[in-house]
Amino acid sequence: VGIYSPDGQLYEPEDADSMLFYKESAQGQLLEEGITEAGAMSSWTAAATAYSVHDTELLPIYIYYSIFGFQRVGDLIWAAADQRARGFLFGATAGRTTLSGEGLQHQDGSSHLMAGAVPNCRAYDPCFAYELAVILDYGMQRMLDQERDEFFYITVMNENYAQPSEPPAKRDEIVRGMYLFSAIGDTSSPRVRLLGAGTILREVIAAGEILFNDFGIASEVYSVTSFTELAREAMEVERQRRFERSSKPRRSFVETMLEGATPIVAATDYIRAVPGQIAPYLDARMTLLGTDGFGRSASRHALRRFFEVDKEHIVLSAIESLVDDGSLPRSTLIEALDKFGIDDAVPPPWQA
Repeated sequence: VGIYSPDGQLYEPEDADSMLFYKESAQGQLLEEGITEAGAMSSWTAAATAYSVHDTELLPIYIYYSIFGFQRVGDLIWAAADQRARGFLFGATAGRTTLSGEGLQHQDGSSHLMAGAVPNCRAYDPCFAYELAVILDYGMQRMLDQERDEFFYITVMNENYAQPSEPPAKRDEIVRGMYLFSAIGDTSSPRVRLLGAGTILREVIAAGEILFNDFGIASEVYSVTSFTELAREAMEVERQRRFERSSKPRRSFVETMLEGATPIVAATDYIRAVPGQIAPYLDARMTLLGTDGFGRSASRHALRRFFEVDKEHIVLSAIESLVDDGSLPRSTLIEALDKFGIDDAVPPPWQA
């Protein structure tokens, strides 16, 4: 592939004899910008608009620490959107609890909220490799085959974990924003719906197992690949209903998936406002868990406990929601607090 250099390779690199040696080429397709987000974003914009400016169809991918995207060069991203850019922005080491060693400097809790404010930016926060593959394929079809003037912001993590196989018949739901990942327990048990995104989906899956194994509570676990896409479609359907003359107006995708009054707990690695985008369109009570506050230098486990997005706090929130609607006695919540050793005297992370 090679790193782009207009003069080509002018010297022999030390690793020339290795299979993956350092390579510069006039035909190179990698741009090595260095630590300059403004320069890198400008290069991406030039490539992302080449289809109209130079009649050359390109699909650039810009990979960067997610905190250094919308927070640092948001104005340039907006300018690219205004020029009808097409391409992928990858917010790497994403979320506020996955890159723990450098504190606030590299911990992103808000980029998905900012991405949702850009009209032609399609924002996704997948957890598993098959979700990422489906979203990439979908994006390429829309931007190349259908020639839609939009771009994709996708957050990816730096955390190692097992990657399950792609479940059958879920591709349409993945790109629409959510799908049922698993159902734990039976319908006779008290039941709650658990929503997770990105790396925190794994905490949600673990919480579902604890709820059933330790407390006999059933759950539906949903992988939410894009709260933004869900909210936008729901907003569009809500608007159409205002003008609808039919006796059976349309229902949004998220209303259909989360129909009824079953309590919902949503947890992400971003501030609560991100999952909160879908709350106005649901009948059920929705508990929001997120990473509001400043970053910290600590282990992933400690950070997730600090921001209250770990599996134990998800379990507590689920139990509390069932206590609130009368499905469980309050003694179950007290039992869970004692079991997990959670101190209610600790101030909330957004005040710490």
